[in-house]
Amino acid sequence: MSTKPPTVLFVCVKNGGKSQMAAALMRHHAGDAVRVLSAGTRPAAAINAQSAEAIAEVGADMSSAVPQPVTDELLRSVDQVIVLGEEAVIERVAGMAATVTTWHTDEPATRGIEGMERMRLVRDDIDAHVQALLEDLREPQS
Repeated sequence: MSTKPPTVLFVCVKNGGKSQMAAALMRHHAGDAVRVLSAGTRPAAAINAQSAEAIAEVGADMSSAVPQPVTDELLRSVDQVIVLGEEAVIERVAGMAATVTTWHTDEPATRGIEGMERMRLVRDDIDAHVQALLEDLREPQS
């Protein structure tokens, strides 16, 4: 019996850091078991270099990622939307079946932590969320 893998869309404002990190980590942990997409509500011109460096440290890769916009078509094509942080807002669109969940992620900058130390803390927090989501996706649906 063949079932198609669940599709998860990770969203943040710029799609240059947190949502790309989450997508890279999910691909790293799940392989082909989950179809992974990411997008931004106001996409940046490029990914955050420190985000990519922090992700590479754990063996994942987002170096070829390009920020993408959230579109109605994209929202209708996924099973789950994960919004990282409080800044990005996803409005439901007609024909959208996905659940929308917001992850309140750690922001070390509010504690004066910057640079790569900040990025590693952000990465590790997102990684914990990603691994918990992956466990949920692997649970047999009743």
